Amino acid sequence: MEISGRTKICGVIGNPIKHTLSPIMHNAAFKKLNLDFAYVAFKVEENMLQEAIEGMRALRIHGLNVTIPHKESIIQLLDGIDPEARDIGAVNTILNKADELIGYNTDGIGAIKAIEGHKINPRKKRIVMLGAGGSARSIAYHISQVAEKVVVLNRTEERAKKLAENLKFKINANIVWDQLSKEVIRKQLIDADILINTTSIGLSPRSDESLVDPKFLNPELCVFDIVYNLIGTKLIRDARKIGAKTIDGIDMLIYQGAMAFTIWTGVEAPIKAMKDAIIQEIS
Repeated sequence: MEISGRTKICGVIGNPIKHTLSPIMHNAAFKKLNLDFAYVAFKVEENMLQEAIEGMRALRIHGLNVTIPHKESIIQLLDGIDPEARDIGAVNTILNKADELIGYNTDGIGAIKAIEGHKINPRKKRIVMLGAGGSARSIAYHISQVAEKVVVLNRTEERAKKLAENLKFKINANIVWDQLSKEVIRKQLIDADILINTTSIGLSPRSDESLVDPKFLNPELCVFDIVYNLIGTKLIRDARKIGAKTIDGIDMLIYQGAMAFTIWTGVEAPIKAMKDAIIQEIS
């Protein structure tokens, strides 16, 4: 890859960020299509988010991905929001278009594609989601449109309630909420079809933690953890041990990244090249 004065810079902002595979994935895609782009990672503390966005404007950074913990708070700093991202209330992709920063959200569709890629149809299924943050908002927005029922569990119950009530109002979704606790998880998983962890539990330095007691899992359950690491999160490893179907966060990373790639470049993403680069990196 050659960097010049014409190279367009894209990147990802978040904290923590050193674990990210996005630079590997996107730079492989740029190289595959011979595009004059480069992708880097930026660690941005919560109290420096406004300064980071001012830097994006000043440096004319072409596009950014947004990850934990900025997906919701970023909205007030942008010039425009895609209607779907506004309904969701979270942004994970920014395009600098003629010096206007426009926010999008590709998480939810990326999650659906990841699930369907494992030959699992979420339609008419009962979904239990752990967490009510930015990623949860996007995933719930999309999956509740096809699922029979979505249950959102969060330690701060008011946050889960707000998410559920917002989606009921926006899209008339069959979505309910409850406190995220060991006993509630046990009860909700008895007849659940798909479990989705959208929290950061499983992400370094908490890579050996899980919110779900392994005794609550069963072989008929599909377990999807949007957190990714080299060997799978503890939740994913526990699910594999009892024979449940599992979906790693890498699948969602690739699909949501492919959509962001298209927003920035205007061309279809080379998904195979992106996936091959990640597999090579983690192997």
